[in-house]
Amino acid sequence: MLARPTARAAPLLARLARAPGAALLHSLRPNQSSAAVAAAAAEGGPVGAGSGAAAAAQRAFAPLDTFLRRQNGPRDADVAAMLRAVGYASLDEMVAATVPASIRLAAPLHIAEGENAERELLAKLRGIAQKNKVYRSFIGTGYTDTVVPPVVLRNVLENPAWYTPYSPYQPEIAQGRLESLLNFQTIVSDLTGLPAANASLLDEGTAAGEALVVCLNSSRGKTRNVFFADENCHPQTLAVLRTRAEGFGAEIVVGDYRSFDFASLGDRLAGALVSYPDTYGNIGEHKALADAVHAQGGQLVVVADLMSLAVLQAPGEFGADIAIGNSQRFGVPLGYGGPHAAFFATTAANQRRVPGRIIGVSRDAEGRRAYRLALQAREQHIRREKASSNICTAQALLANMAAMYAVYHGPEGIRAIADRIHRFAQVLAASVSAAGHTVENASYFDTLRIRVGAGLSAADIHARAEARQINFRRIDAHTVGVTLDEAVTRAELAALVEVFGGDVAAIDAIAASVAPSVAGSPAVPASLVRQSAFLTHPVFNSYHSETEM
Repeated sequence: MLARPTARAAPLLARLARAPGAALLHSLRPNQSSAAVAAAAAEGGPVGAGSGAAAAAQRAFAPLDTFLRRQNGPRDADVAAMLRAVGYASLDEMVAATVPASIRLAAPLHIAEGENAERELLAKLRGIAQKNKVYRSFIGTGYTDTVVPPVVLRNVLENPAWYTPYSPYQPEIAQGRLESLLNFQTIVSDLTGLPAANASLLDEGTAAGEALVVCLNSSRGKTRNVFFADENCHPQTLAVLRTRAEGFGAEIVVGDYRSFDFASLGDRLAGALVSYPDTYGNIGEHKALADAVHAQGGQLVVVADLMSLAVLQAPGEFGADIAIGNSQRFGVPLGYGGPHAAFFATTAANQRRVPGRIIGVSRDAEGRRAYRLALQAREQHIRREKASSNICTAQALLANMAAMYAVYHGPEGIRAIADRIHRFAQVLAASVSAAGHTVENASYFDTLRIRVGAGLSAADIHARAEARQINFRRIDAHTVGVTLDEAVTRAELAALVEVFGGDVAAIDAIAASVAPSVAGSPAVPASLVRQSAFLTHPVFNSYHSETEM
């Protein structure tokens, strides 16, 4: 429990221990017998006078800054006061009266031989963690390394004022977080070209499932229960989509959007999902797809990469009804794979169906500008009988990190990051092609699908990469995937070229010859280069230094 038994409770504990079938729930205080006491017991010596000296030595050398003392809030006096209020003499008496004996511990829980000071325990944990092999990952599939601005790291991620409050239910004490979440919504709305965006969801797969539900619920006829998903969406997104569809009796049809006959579904089509770019890096032109889906009365859902949208046409501009994705690459660490805050943007027609919550601007009692939860759609505790999602699937902290990342860099900074990523991708594509491999992408932003040259297998490339502590995506026996990111350096690029047997000495010359930005790159269709402005609000154009932040 939260405190150790006191001496006053000893007689009661003894009676409980002797009771048939009784088992005490012991405290979290670990065994702290000293080495001297243990040695005396092992030698069969008296654990009396000699052990008294050992116990005194143990007390003399015991650490002060222990985990229990610092992390378990209630002190003995607090526990005693609470026990008096509920009418029990000890924690063990209370537990014996409330927890069935069959599930109680029969002996004290052994945690450690001794209690460590916090700094000692942290040192031990670091030693254990150092046994992990941390490789540089270029796997992609929605997960990319990023550079967390130190000012955001210190003042948001590591700041309990930001990471402790979960949801801003009380606007009178949450104006700062609400304003930041409004910034997040603005980022998503601007980059996707859609007017309504929520304040985040759990992850990209969840957002795809929510998009499915919106499409189903917006259909007037019950016959619309078929949802198409392009085969080149991320595998984890397709997996979550299939699982979510089961609960709604929906049918998921997976295929190639370029050749699929949407007219064959008739009035059964509720919507279609496509990735932009897709899981292998290809950038599709989806205007014709949007028209085909709309012609059957369905809605087009686009899974978009938020960073690429700084340089690619916004989904709303080519007819997307819903745009989803995750915001991880906006300054959120990889975190062992997430989940990372997702975004969900849609048309005004779908605004009342948006899952989660929407932050809005209002006025307080004195007429001042104020922020509040303007729309909490389908929350479990508000519309319980119709709920299909939960507000707790939001990610306030990570959404706020992404918002602050955009505030810190601004539109020009984010566009520069996107162009830099693409330059590195161009250099890698040219280098591996010169080395005899085939880049299978017809177009790309940051991800390359590479078919290895004659005489080699994908296993050979992976072995070379692993020798350099690098991870690539495993596609098949002859193909590997490589996704570049904001954090990539010239030295890392040279290592990648070396893995593919390319000419490292030539990368500077190649870098000088490639297009400096997406706008002039042959790897991106000219019709898909972004022309519209984004992040024009003053908040994204005013705070680009640590002191300003």
